[in-house]
Amino acid sequence: MIESFFRWCESSSIGRAVAESVWAFPILEAIHLIGLCLLGGAILVVDLRLLGVGLTGQPVAQLARQARPWLIGSLVAMVATGVPLFLSEAIKAYYNTSFWVKMSTLPVALTFTFTVRERVARRERAAADDPGKAADRVVGAVSLALWFVVAAAGRWIGFS
Repeated sequence: MIESFFRWCESSSIGRAVAESVWAFPILEAIHLIGLCLLGGAILVVDLRLLGVGLTGQPVAQLARQARPWLIGSLVAMVATGVPLFLSEAIKAYYNTSFWVKMSTLPVALTFTFTVRERVARRERAAADDPGKAADRVVGAVSLALWFVVAAAGRWIGFS
């Protein structure tokens, strides 16, 4: 039943247009990868700060506020390009384990980022505080691990 949905997706007008165009897929893929880079940066600066590794002179809450527009913007760009990319190769995606790993991990990563990580990062602290509390480190590490799986699986879709 789900395979028929994937076949329908690939035969949609958007799916066919992207698949049949010489330039649509590479342009969408390039924008998708730029979004991935921006998303990675927005995630990394906050998660590394939670781990106590970088930007230790800046409060976590301030850093999270500054990174949030980049996080949201990159997610919008990735969804806007990811959907037509998927539609153009839906059957390939259906049979691709990496696609299923990415799609299974993505909602977990999004939920974790906008609930647990957001709550921890928004706590106001002094600039010289120790962000290296065990809970902060765990949240930063879990977030990095989830997003690494999403990004790695997504990149592997093209190679498998």
